[in-house]
Formats: sequence, structure tokens, C-alpha cells
Amino acid sequence: MKYITCIEDLRQIHKRKVPKMFFDYVDHGSYAEETLRANVDDLKRIKFRQRILVDISKRDLSTTIIGEKAAMPLILAPVGSTGMQYGDGEIHACRAAHAAGIPYTLSTMSICSIEDVAANVDKPFWFQLYVMRDRGFVKALIERAIAAKCSALVLTVDLQVIGQRHQDIKNGMTVPPEIFRPKNLIDIATKPGWVKGILGGKQRNFGNIAGHLPGSKDLESVSAWVASQFDPSLNWKDIDWIRSIWPGKLIIKGILDVEDAREAVKVGAEALVVSNHGGRQLDGAPSSIEVLPEIVHTVGSHIEVMFDGGIRSGQDVMRALALGARSCMIGRAYIYGLGAFGGPGVAKAIDIISRELSTTMGLCGVNSINQIDEKVLAE
Repeated sequence: MKYITCIEDLRQIHKRKVPKMFFDYVDHGSYAEETLRANVDDLKRIKFRQRILVDISKRDLSTTIIGEKAAMPLILAPVGSTGMQYGDGEIHACRAAHAAGIPYTLSTMSICSIEDVAANVDKPFWFQLYVMRDRGFVKALIERAIAAKCSALVLTVDLQVIGQRHQDIKNGMTVPPEIFRPKNLIDIATKPGWVKGILGGKQRNFGNIAGHLPGSKDLESVSAWVASQFDPSLNWKDIDWIRSIWPGKLIIKGILDVEDAREAVKVGAEALVVSNHGGRQLDGAPSSIEVLPEIVHTVGSHIEVMFDGGIRSGQDVMRALALGARSCMIGRAYIYGLGAFGGPGVAKAIDIISRELSTTMGLCGVNSINQIDEKVLAE
């Protein structure tokens, strides 16, 4: 990995090593992918104010995230089916995050279960929750996260209905995936390293669901249950019920509107994540960075504001921090590393972003995270 210089390098290797159906699942968005592109493009348009002859010899990226010490203002976001990008992918990603001193968030729709990850790491991780129609299952899931000593619950609120992802349909990336399509079989046959890794993994099913529903050991029956479970009736009152079960820190992910941000404050969440689900849900929605400043201005003194959407570099992290975010989530950026090289690839992605952030801070004349504000941006 000596000559890998940026996240795009990892993306290109990931694309070569992982079957197209799984790479495209991560890489693409919903419908015409307008919001997916806007997330990246709008960040790039933000320019920095270069400063010179400032003592920048003692730069420090450390911070706190919802009261927890972190080596830098970065979080690995929840990504469904991570274990299909690389065998035991969730475990490898969690270990890399912990080694780097930052939080890792396990998805409800992970391949490795909460218990699988907890048994293979030494520190607490965060758990992301989708609220299903079956509230008994949701309650049990929260209780499992409590038993695993998860240190935060990330409630994703922008998936009550699912945006269509054209590329997944074209590739047969349904649930379960149409692996036995001729073109998919041919593609998989050219990826022996991926096949070996997946076959060696602990799970090839949704680990948090399989085995916890009567008669649902196979992927097809689990998938049919999941498809019927996303709940369009979910509303703010349900958060009171979640709070009655979950005793720890609550983060609400999927906020794009100021009024919704105010509601997140009212329900007592410790943090919110400004996010459009990586451009995978409402296409035509604004980019996350476009709405960030107004949300920070409105509620930033009452709740910790996190940012998610389009982060591909340390410069992007700096841009979001300058506009008021306290920390940033990355999804695709670390998954590219995972698909390319497993755990070391995730570590490489984190290291790339860390080094880029440190250099950008120096060239803008700041030494610590709490010094980053709008003054580092060009007018």
C-alpha cells in the first residue's frame, strides 16, 4: 500500500477486487444520483484561506465525540452488508477504528451480528438501529446492544420507505442477491480472493436477524421478513418508546431540515447527524453540506451536530468542521479500503484522511480542532 495516496486509489482497487454487484451497491445512489453527486461536488466548491508564518509545529487532531475521547473528529458510519465486501468485514472495520482511536458504528443490516463483533473486539462500539414493524424484535435488538455494552445508539430515521437504486436492480443486487445470474457467476469467478474471504467469514446472512426469527436460518426467508418490516408509520412519538428501553446516548441520523433538527433537540437526543443517507434515498434533496450551516446556527448550541455525506478526504472533514460540524462520519471512504485490503485497507483510509486533515490545518494556520471555524475558509 506504499503508493496509495488517496481514497480514490482505494476505490479503484476495491472496484477490481470485489464483484460488481457488491461494489456498485456501495458506490452508487438512488434514481438519477443527483444528490449523491451534489454531496461530493458541493464540498469541493468550498475553498480554504491559506495562512503563512504561523507556528504550526504542534498540531493536534484530538477531540471529544458525545463526551468520548477521540483521536480525530471522525466516525465510521453504519454500512449494511459490510461483511459481503470482505469476509468478517464488520469485525475488521471495528478493529481498525478502535486502533485509530475513533468510533465504529455497526449497522442493523450487518453480516456479522452484534455478538460476533463484541466477541472479537476489546472496546465498545456504536450500534445503528432501524425500527421495524415488529417492535418485539426491535426491543430485543436494543437489549442485545445493551448486553454488548454498545456506547451509543444511532437511530436512522430516513429509511421509512426505500429509494430505488437503479444499479442494484440491473445487477440483481436484491435480497437475497441474484448471485447465480450467468453474468454475476462469471464476474465472481474472476474474484477468487473475494470468494475465499467470504467463504472464510463467520456469516453470509444478516447476522442480527438470522437465528432470531423462528425458522429463518436461510437468507431467502430472512430477506422476505426484512422486506416487510420497514415501517412507514415511524414517528417522533416512537423515540419516547426507544428511550424507555435504551439507557445510553442517542444519536438521530438523517436530519436535513431545521424543523426536524429542532424536534431532535426536543426528544433529548445527545447528537444529530446531518445526512441524506449518502444520496441513497431522496434524490433531488440538497447536499448535506448545503443544509449544515443553518442547522448548526439553529440548534448547534443545544445538541452536538455531526456531518455525513460526501467525505472523501481530510480536506472535506475540514470543510464540514469549518461550517459547524463537531465530527464527521465516513461510509464509502472506508468501505473502499475494506474491499481493497480488508482491515489494513480501512486503517489506510483512516490514515489518509487523518494526514490530509493535519496538513490542511497547518496550511490554514490552525493547530487544534477547536480552532477550526469559518475563518479558515476563503470568502
